[in-house]
Amino acid sequence: MSATERIPPRSVTPGTASDAACVELLARGELTVRGRIREASNAALFCTVALDGREASCVYKPVAGERPLWDFPDGTLAGREVAAYEVSEATGWGLVPPTVLRDGPYGEGMVQLWIDASAEAELLALIDAEEPGPGWKAIGFAEVDEDRTALLVHADDERLRRLAVLDAVLNNADRKGGHLLPTADGRLYGIDHGVTFNVENKLRTLLWGWAGEPLPAEAVGVLKGLRDALGEGAALAARLTGLITPAETDATRARVDALLASGVHPEPSGEWPAIPWPPV
Repeated sequence: MSATERIPPRSVTPGTASDAACVELLARGELTVRGRIREASNAALFCTVALDGREASCVYKPVAGERPLWDFPDGTLAGREVAAYEVSEATGWGLVPPTVLRDGPYGEGMVQLWIDASAEAELLALIDAEEPGPGWKAIGFAEVDEDRTALLVHADDERLRRLAVLDAVLNNADRKGGHLLPTADGRLYGIDHGVTFNVENKLRTLLWGWAGEPLPAEAVGVLKGLRDALGEGAALAARLTGLITPAETDATRARVDALLASGVHPEPSGEWPAIPWPPV
């Protein structure tokens, strides 16, 4: 048996000692670059992080490797990724892998626990039908080839519904299918939150299946907790300082208030493409 304890993909409850230990490992451990994730649009490095006999795989995205975005001129992708984790933890849903902002081999950046996704879980599908079947929600019609369209659907899954609520709070402009990571133990994580928290409505997602439907009672309770946590001087608001701008924090408060006032899942505004491209 190795003297180094491998930390598996996250399988702990938010706020527990194990969760805190994982965050400490990411924040203080020795970061070693193992390779580059070539599919990423910005610099993303696959790494290991080790501390006091513990080791885990992680993703390191240095700020120096970020491409400027005209519609996200303030802050950094890394800061917004960490802010998304902080908001996720405040919900108690644990939908974002542990994420920290720290120095690394290429300067300051975001470091996030690596999640091994299960290939068996089916959350998205294309079907030859006009309406989704039981257990599925319609997203919209997609052109498969020149003479064929198919209905794009997502699972009517409580985990996805929670993520849809979180995305509405974060104002996530890029919830693609490839950013959904179900695990073998039944958990679901969302990743790649670099384009979030804009003060303008930029929600783009594949999770429109509940648009206009009443929010579940659980979500309403979580949103009320977020409203308190985002209050002036409250814990979450303090943690967001330096990660996103004060205007972005104010806009997040406003989105929480709007969700509670409406009591329903948001619908596409029509002012911004509703589905990211490519969708997967």
